[in-house]
This record gives sequence, structure tokens and C-alpha cells, in this order.
Amino acid sequence: MAAKLAQRWFRLYRVSSPLCLQASTVSARIQVARVSSQLPLALVTTCSGSVQTDKPSIKEPPDRALPELSPLDHLIGKVPTAEELLQLVDIYPINGNQAALIITRLSRMVTEKKLDPGSFMEDVRFQQLLQTVHTQVSRVWNAALTHLLRSLYLLGLDRRRKELLSVEQEVRWRLRRLSFRHLASLAEQVAAGAPEGGQSVLLSDLVKQLELRWTEIEDTRTVVGLMGKVGALSPVLMERLEDKGLEMAEQFSPEDTRRVALALALQNRRSVPLLRALSYHLVQKHFTLSPTILLDLAFAYGKLNFHQTQVFQKIASDLQPRVPELSPVEVVRCVKSFAYLKWLNLPLFEAVAQYVMDNAGKVTPVQLSNVILAFARLNFQPSNKEAFYKVVHERLGDCLDDLEPHLLLDLVWSLCVLEQAQVAHLQKVLEPTFHARFLGDQSPKGRNYQLKLLHINATARLECPDYEGPFLPEEEGSLWVKELQGERKASPLQSGFREALRAVAGEEGKVRFEVDTPWGWLLGESHPSLAHRNIFFITC
Repeated sequence: MAAKLAQRWFRLYRVSSPLCLQASTVSARIQVARVSSQLPLALVTTCSGSVQTDKPSIKEPPDRALPELSPLDHLIGKVPTAEELLQLVDIYPINGNQAALIITRLSRMVTEKKLDPGSFMEDVRFQQLLQTVHTQVSRVWNAALTHLLRSLYLLGLDRRRKELLSVEQEVRWRLRRLSFRHLASLAEQVAAGAPEGGQSVLLSDLVKQLELRWTEIEDTRTVVGLMGKVGALSPVLMERLEDKGLEMAEQFSPEDTRRVALALALQNRRSVPLLRALSYHLVQKHFTLSPTILLDLAFAYGKLNFHQTQVFQKIASDLQPRVPELSPVEVVRCVKSFAYLKWLNLPLFEAVAQYVMDNAGKVTPVQLSNVILAFARLNFQPSNKEAFYKVVHERLGDCLDDLEPHLLLDLVWSLCVLEQAQVAHLQKVLEPTFHARFLGDQSPKGRNYQLKLLHINATARLECPDYEGPFLPEEEGSLWVKELQGERKASPLQSGFREALRAVAGEEGKVRFEVDTPWGWLLGESHPSLAHRNIFFITC
């Protein structure tokens, strides 16, 4: 009873005059303390839950409640044509927020109906809308402001117009008050429309905000979109997006997985934990994948040189029955990706060889050359190779002169590897006028092509008895070999082994090291590009 009386008295004290507030507070605390000291502990605990002296009795309204939509706002969303939207400017008084809604609606019509924005952008009423937005931009709601900026970009408004600049500046001022979803979508749009090699001040500010607020990401769409369109602008943001993607990998759809893998491949980011997570969930969930997703995944894994046998088996087994439905471009993408991965699936490549024979007229010489190059990288010989190479030689017979020099050299080198090089092929690349262009190229790519020329020359000398020339000059081949080998000191093991061989031979003339060969490497020395062991010869 005493506790209830104290509680009622305390409620009366709260509505007392301000002059007595301080004294009432002190006395109330004393009375509550006295009563509480005379009550059991359980009763005090029960009563104290109902006495909340530090919480308002009435819930305060939010700081910035959005105003209710007017009938005109609803009408803007229902008007079906651009002309009717512009007629609203003549009928109603338009404020800045409504002008932003009309411009956003116009841009949506341009996208959905594929309209020409130039048909109404020069209209006086549209210019009036821009001017209204310019003068009342501070009164536009946050969501409408971000949609307005994206719409102005989509409509192709000149980036130097004062109306666009004022909207950009207002967005920069409000960045901290925008939701993360608006920040992400706006950053994607601004990044997509940014000039190549340039980055606006607004985009820089957006990226900084995303870096600071990345923990607010709640859905996979945001992660995937930012990785593909904004991640390349900021390594710090991309690292955090990879962490978020690793956290949400289980929720990714096949399309999300494809886009994330492509984003990593195009930015050359070999994020092993994320790739492992994508691979695991891709295999465990047994998704039915479309050919587009399969080909893009194969490209991404090949570009990043990431090996995952179970994923490769899934891609190959799903693609193999669909090979006849693919276009020649897709077939080339498929075999090149597996060639870069150095992973051979016999049923899939047999299907590709059959595709080439069935569609020889549709496959261009360039595409056919890339298929042969992929077969050579994997040393793959079709089961019906006579019929296959007959089609290849017939298709390429009159097209060698039309191929780019580097591709022609790759093609002939591939035919040598597959033991299908003909005299006409060898003559094309061993002509002095052809191989002279590769002499002075000291880049890694140039050295690679010089080595291929040496291998072709060795094939012409050793494996083609009907071939009579031309060949690479002897001194030129030796010069290339020395340049490819470089100046390298013998290791202690090599030096000791050579001394032992000299002791066994007895005479200096009976032993030789670093013997030049006509097929492009020195016997007795290994080269990083050649997978052979050191060989030493003793001559008698």
C-alpha cells in the first residue's frame, strides 16, 4: 500500500510547476528511498519496473517526416506519355520536388520505350522544369534527388549545365544523410557514365562514403553491383566488398556468382578465399546453369588461373551436350578458357571437333586458328583426326595471307605440335621477309615468338623430308638461342658435374658442353621455358 501511494504522489510531482521542480525531485527521491527501504526486495523490484523517470511518456515524432503525396504527385506516376507529362507544367504550379519527379518519369519512359530524348529536351517546358529544380534544389527529397541526378545522366544533359552542377553539389552536401542503398545505386550510375580515365569530385566523395559505410550492406545485389561497377576505382573498397561477398556467398544466385567471378577476372584480383567459397556453393547447390553463365565462369577461372576440378567437371559436363547449340564465338571462348587452365576434358573437346566439322562454313579462319591453338596447348588429337584435319586444311588453305602475322605464327606452331604442318605453312613463316619483323622485339611476348620460330625451323629440318627451304640462318638461330638463354652462371652442382666428366673423359677434346642444336636450345643448359633436364654429352 505504501509503495502505491508513493508512486501516485510521484506522478503528481511530475506535473507540478517549474518553480517547485527541483525541490520536488529531491523530496521524491527521499520518499521513494524511505519507502523502498521498508519493503521486501521482491516488492521493490516489482514496483520499480513501472516507475520510469528518465523516459518520455509520449513518443516523440521523427525529426524529418516525409510530407504526404499530393494528387499531382500521384498523377505524375500515372501519365502514360511524355507530351502529357510536359502538359502538366502548363496546367499546375510545379514545385522543385514535383519537377524532379517529372524528369525522372521522362527518363524512365526514354529507357522503357526507347524514345529519343532530344525530342523534348529542347522543349520550353522541359527547360522550365530544369530551372525550377535549379532554384529549389534544397527542397527536393533525398530519394527524389538521387533519382533526379541519375535521370539527368541518362538523358545526356551536358555535364557543364548549371542545373546539373547544382544537383551534383546538393547531392555532395547530403551524402551523409543518404541511405546506403541510394549511395550504392548512385555510385554505380555515376561510375558508368564517367569519362574513361577520369573521375569526378562527386564520384570520389561517393567512393569515400562507401568505404566508410560498407558495413551497412545488407543484400547480395549491392555487393555484386558495387564489385562490378565501382570496385575497380578503389582497392580498399574492393577488399571490403570481397569480405562482404565471402560472408554472403551462400546466398548468391548463379547470376550473382557469374557477375562476381567476372568482376574479379576483369580487375585481375585473384581472391582465393572468395573463389573457393563461390566454387563450393556452386557445386553443392546443383544449380542448373545456362551456357552464358558456364562460359563466363570458364573465362573467369582461366583468366585468374584458378583451378577447381569439381567446378571444371560441372562446366564441361553441362556444356558438352549443348555444344551444337553454341555460336562459333562461344565455342572459341570455351576451348580457349580450358586451354589457359591446361585442363582437358575429352568428351567436351571431341564435341568441339565435331562442331567444327559440322559447321565449317560458319567458322571463320581466325576462329578456326584459335581452336587449333587451344588443341595444341593441350596436345589434344581428335579421335577422327583425319576427317577433322582435312576440313581444317581445306578451310585454311587460301586464307593464310589474310591472318595477322602473330596469329599465323601461332597457327603454324600449333600445326607443328599436332604433327599437321604442311610445306606451304612452313614456307609462309620461314620466309626472311616474314620473320624479320620478330628480330628486334626484346619484350617477353617477342621472345616467345622467337622461340616458336626456332621450333618451327627445327620441325622443318627434322620432321619434313619434303621441305627444301627456306630456313632460318644458322647465325640468326644461334643469336636467338643465346638471347633466350641469357648470361647465366653455372651452379655449384653443374660445375662439379662438369669437372667429374672431364676427369672421366681424360682429354679435353672428348667432352663438350653447351652444344648448339638446330631446334632452338642448348644441350647442357636448361631454360625456364623448356621442361627438360640438364644434358651433358661426351664425344668420342
